Amino acid sequence: MNKAPPRILAIAGSDSSGGAGIQADIKTITMLGGYAMSAITTVTAQNSVGVQAIAPMGGAIVREQIASCANDIGVDAIKIGMLHDIEIINAVAEGLDLIDSSVPIVLDPVMVATSGATLIAQDAIAAMRETLFPKATLITPNLPELAHLLERSLTDSSQMAGAAEELGEDTGAAILAKGGHTGDARVIDILYVPDTRAVQFEHARIDTQHTHGTGCTLSSAIATLLGHGQPLVNAVRLGRNFVRHAIENAPGYGLGNGPLGHQAVRSLSED
Repeated sequence: MNKAPPRILAIAGSDSSGGAGIQADIKTITMLGGYAMSAITTVTAQNSVGVQAIAPMGGAIVREQIASCANDIGVDAIKIGMLHDIEIINAVAEGLDLIDSSVPIVLDPVMVATSGATLIAQDAIAAMRETLFPKATLITPNLPELAHLLERSLTDSSQMAGAAEELGEDTGAAILAKGGHTGDARVIDILYVPDTRAVQFEHARIDTQHTHGTGCTLSSAIATLLGHGQPLVNAVRLGRNFVRHAIENAPGYGLGNGPLGHQAVRSLSED
């Protein structure tokens, strides 16, 4: 009898064009052998060139989506993405209280879309940091998000490393600082785990504009791999490989930052 797939709950916004958000999460979780569930926090009208409209869900329905999954199917790992406002953040926190605290939570602090559109209310950032960061196993900010959280400018990987350590010590969570926005010749990501060590991952930059949904894809990949029982460092390494191969196989759709080729990644490459 085949082993049951890990049950992965993605709590995030919907992307109508399928490149990011819940749609990218479900594709990633499925391709990595997980069972995908969702709690949709926000509906967006967006595509490769921008975000045209945002309609946040009410807190009660967000909380009930989480409860419905947790109370019947069960949850082995959680990915949290776009949370638009304080009401939604509080509802997610209440929903998480229904789930065993040993379940790993990967929190992607989505603030700005690849196109530059703001995706979270300003006052919600402080609420997310106070309410959800303490519950997270891993937080995955990119460079602009990390700079925003620490309220200072960051430009290169050496500054990013210090910032990851600072945020990790402050929150108690592991931090994966993503270096795609630095001026470094290679993409350098730094995983800082409080009280243990920092691990650096890197690869050559890929010359493409089709990177819509990379952060969503990476966080849901890591959550799925944690749900499979992978140690954190392995989950990050394999999750990065998944994203890299998905970028390399992007279908080329859209006039701007197009979606990744999730459908082309059918195995966990370790190269």
